[in-house]
Amino acid sequence: MDQDEASTTVDNIVTQFNTYEDFLDSQITTLDLYYLEDEGLARQLVELGYRGTGEVVKREDFEARKAAIEIARLAERTQKKTLTSAGKDLHDNFLKALAAREEDNRSGKVSSVIFIRDKNSHGQEVSGYIDYAHRLKTEDFEVYFSGKKRLLPRPTDMSFYNWDSHIAVWNSTPNYQVIADNPEGLLFKYKRDRKILNVDPKAQPGDNSTRSRIVTELYKQVVIFDHVSRRKT
Repeated sequence: MDQDEASTTVDNIVTQFNTYEDFLDSQITTLDLYYLEDEGLARQLVELGYRGTGEVVKREDFEARKAAIEIARLAERTQKKTLTSAGKDLHDNFLKALAAREEDNRSGKVSSVIFIRDKNSHGQEVSGYIDYAHRLKTEDFEVYFSGKKRLLPRPTDMSFYNWDSHIAVWNSTPNYQVIADNPEGLLFKYKRDRKILNVDPKAQPGDNSTRSRIVTELYKQVVIFDHVSRRKT
């Protein structure tokens, strides 16, 4: 039996039996117990390969594979739990767009920049660019996906502009460097691959980047830029 076949055999046995003792018991016949008159001895003989009706699997191989499967199962469950949008009944296009991008932004496969323009709780019109992946790491999006709060730009985001007070703020994030002194408009440099994201609606967004206008009833204007990093990690 080659290594792949042996691995498949162990996987099948581990999936079928909860404990190694259960596996050993499955290999013991009624005749074995009649002659040996000792279940513990019968198990030892199966473990050593002297008795049994199937494949010989070592205890350490069984337990190691069982542990690996359990770790993988827990990791998958944890990943599902971290998706705040999971199980939510979302109706608005903007929230659906955020949900569709949540897993990839958490894993680093995609880096999304969200432009939002709307009025804040004081009735002031504000706009700005939000580093979605960074926000996901620094706050709980449960309030947004559940509809308890609206996602709005803050003075701590990549860019923030208050149209009433004319206050403008720019901040680099762990993912992006803000280039605010560009004569042709605001640019963001993605730090992983150093590619430039151009948010000018009249220009192309840049290498490995896309621009999507989101039609939503929640905001005056929403545009999402998605950047896929080509740098090997």
